[in-house]
Amino acid sequence: SGIAAFYTRTGVGTQVAQGGLPWKYDDAGNVIKTSPEKPVMTFETPDGEKEFVLEEAIVADFGIVRAWKGDRHGNLVFKDSARNFNPLAAMAGQITIAEVEELVEPGEIPPNDVHLPGVYVHRVVPLTPEQAADKRIEKRTVR
Repeated sequence: SGIAAFYTRTGVGTQVAQGGLPWKYDDAGNVIKTSPEKPVMTFETPDGEKEFVLEEAIVADFGIVRAWKGDRHGNLVFKDSARNFNPLAAMAGQITIAEVEELVEPGEIPPNDVHLPGVYVHRVVPLTPEQAADKRIEKRTVR
């Protein structure tokens, strides 16, 4: 979403920062590509000097999300736990496509209820009622 990288304490002193984690294997299972070493900087904090690892943003060619409600401008509302990951997946995509279960007119979603603003959405695909009811990832289990 416009932030190329950030420094974090997560991963300091681990192989994540030092590099060498397997990234790619050949057909025989041998490692042919490993992760590079990441830049580490020391910053002054209220608790003294601390090291931080530079983490680059995850950028995807496409972000495909499914929203409970949305308008043709791409303003989206997610339901329940779909709000956990969908906004982040949408922001990581160079092109974001949103499947919308309920398509409403622009202005019908109150601004305070928008979970993802349309600036991150490039295409809106309204679903039919049958498509909206088909939620393959959701599994009901009973005893």
